[in-house]
Amino acid sequence: MIIDCHGHYTTAPKQHEQWRQQQIEAHAKGSRAPERPQITDDEIRDSIRNGQLRVQRERGTDLTIFSPRAAGMGHRLGDAGTSDAWAVACNDLIHRVCGLFPDNFIGVCMLPQSAGTSPKNSIGELERCVREYGFVGCNLNPDPSGGYWTDPPLSDPYWYPIYEKMVELDVPAMIHVSHACNPAFHTTGSHYLNGDTTAFMQFLTSDVFKRFPRLKIIIPHGGGAVPYHWGRFRGLAQALGLPLLKDHLLNNIYFDTCVYHLPGQELLAKVIPADNILFASEMIGAVPGVDPETGHNFDDTKRYIDQLPISAEDKSKIFEGNAKRVFGGLASRLETTLGEAAKVSRQ
Repeated sequence: MIIDCHGHYTTAPKQHEQWRQQQIEAHAKGSRAPERPQITDDEIRDSIRNGQLRVQRERGTDLTIFSPRAAGMGHRLGDAGTSDAWAVACNDLIHRVCGLFPDNFIGVCMLPQSAGTSPKNSIGELERCVREYGFVGCNLNPDPSGGYWTDPPLSDPYWYPIYEKMVELDVPAMIHVSHACNPAFHTTGSHYLNGDTTAFMQFLTSDVFKRFPRLKIIIPHGGGAVPYHWGRFRGLAQALGLPLLKDHLLNNIYFDTCVYHLPGQELLAKVIPADNILFASEMIGAVPGVDPETGHNFDDTKRYIDQLPISAEDKSKIFEGNAKRVFGGLASRLETTLGEAAKVSRQ
């Protein structure tokens, strides 16, 4: 099985985003937001069959771990109340996708974060999505301000309540910022990668994983600048009197393969142990175009993994085994799904 650990619902029906715009406009006016729009199952089916499901089949992947559109989380917009309502709406929609296509998608939730609002505010929605919807993880935004970094670093006790709940529920968090409102940063070209690199450094200079030894963090987009500057981070850890990075961080931090050319994937696989790499594409996401040098989509990352000079065992870890290990509820969910499919085939 080939499991893509990083997919977003970028093709959601248009009335979903329209409602978000109305919600934010209502908040600015101090008025009540309208009711959420009616979205039919057929509209959801069309959006997936003509989008992510089609691409899955074309590229030979099996399951996408699916979450709301990252740039659309918009934690900088409105306040804690609007973020909560928006997170619920987005997560409900992901749940419906997974219910309609249980063999192809499994959910990860966005959290109702808001700049200056304690992460405790997100615990209820995380618990709801895991316990009621069977979601297997969450996206955690280290910068709800959208590029101004006004909240404490991830090393601060400010974040401990959400870490405690993640450990209790045995779910990982993917570090993922949202749309940048600071004009100094391009959302996908710099802000995403800044968020990845900054999060790694915040964990490096902390004792978070001593306090939470079972906490699991996925840093997407190949880790931002981390693999390319692994020597820098090793040297900084040494200068700070910290343990070797393999002991200090790699029992808890994982990297995905949203790196959009073969040399980048080769570097990632050379620097980071195979046990710490999860296959991902973020397909129909940040970089959806065709690479003129190869004739294939930039985000068709399976092609890069297939070409890596690593063992079949390591490729199996990257494509499947690591995801089952990192996402605590995934293996049991897959066993249930496969068992139900077998029952249907025998009938």
